[in-house]
Amino acid sequence: MFDVIYLCFGAVAWAIVAYKAVAWFRDRSNTDLGLACVMTGGVATVFLFSAPSLYRGFDRLTSVANLAMVFLYSSVVVFAAGALMLLLRWTEGESAAARDRARFRARAVVAGVAVLWAVAVTGFAVGRPDAVEHPRDFSTAYTGSPGVMLFLVLYLAIFGSSLAGLGILCPRYAARLGGSWLARGLRLLAAGCWLGLVYCACKVIGFGLSWAGHEAPWLSNGVAPLCASVGAILALVGFALPAAGPRAAAWRRLRRLSPLWRTVTAQAPEVTMERSPWSGRWPFADLEWRANRQMAEIRDVQRGIRRHVESDAVDIARERARVVALDDRQLAAVAEAAALRRGLENRAVGHVPAHGADSVVVTGGEAAELTAEYEHLALVADVYRSPLIETVLTELRQRSSQSHD
Repeated sequence: MFDVIYLCFGAVAWAIVAYKAVAWFRDRSNTDLGLACVMTGGVATVFLFSAPSLYRGFDRLTSVANLAMVFLYSSVVVFAAGALMLLLRWTEGESAAARDRARFRARAVVAGVAVLWAVAVTGFAVGRPDAVEHPRDFSTAYTGSPGVMLFLVLYLAIFGSSLAGLGILCPRYAARLGGSWLARGLRLLAAGCWLGLVYCACKVIGFGLSWAGHEAPWLSNGVAPLCASVGAILALVGFALPAAGPRAAAWRRLRRLSPLWRTVTAQAPEVTMERSPWSGRWPFADLEWRANRQMAEIRDVQRGIRRHVESDAVDIARERARVVALDDRQLAAVAEAAALRRGLENRAVGHVPAHGADSVVVTGGEAAELTAEYEHLALVADVYRSPLIETVLTELRQRSSQSHD
């Protein structure tokens, strides 16, 4: 059971590492992204070595009992070192002197963590009293061994200090970023850090109870690993969200915009741009580019049909929409959909009204931002074939035929 869970999470985590690494190789100057890759790799390794079968298999291969725990905790320390470097980068100023100061302090932090961890590993090597595997109860099995306790205490000190710093700073930076995906990722990362601190607290309390003669394996071996696992998952999602969130949003936009886009570009193929070579091979390739392209091509069609739309078409559509008590967003979508259909219809038969529309785009003030404009066009796509639009078009056709008579 534990093997399946941890190995699956480990595989997902390494896939995220690979994705972030590709992005980092494209932008080597982005130090924060490089640190995120290293920290995500640390989380991924923790998941792999947390699988009991892999833990025992590694120890059999090396012939050293519980050596896998050293690698597991070393991965956590790599995460902690990356977190401390991020903290230094985020808290320094933007000047060249501040950046130089941050680099110097980062090197000092890495050197300090390396020295402390070397001492901790030495304590493990000297203090490990037996050759029994303890993948699930390592911290409680060796509470009487000073060397192993030194190893564990230093590990918790390094890990806990990095978690506390990230847990405080991430929400502060998220508050500056509004409702962006990066802000959401930082908040999830902060939540993972606070759960990690609960894990550290459970371990320390467990040590204290053991030394006082009151064993509490349920705390050290039950509650603590659960908090650590959930915290690691939250941190992993927090790292992935800034990249995955926009792509998921772009995929939703594509699904909603595609029917409208296919309809209007089929009647105006001259506006279509060159396709990405990857789009036809992989459905999730270039999602944001494809969503932007579809919106741009719909807008190009609208600009091209303005003179084919009666100047009062939008007003008529608004009046009919008000009758059925639509809100402002729906009303704007109905007006734009009706004007778009009417323009394409008139263009197909070569009809140019005496007074054409100045614009057939009815976004309102809220659509100034790109996300709001996407949502507006998605609403246009939703109502494009609705009975209300058919009613408006019927009225426009009748008015046009009467004027010709």
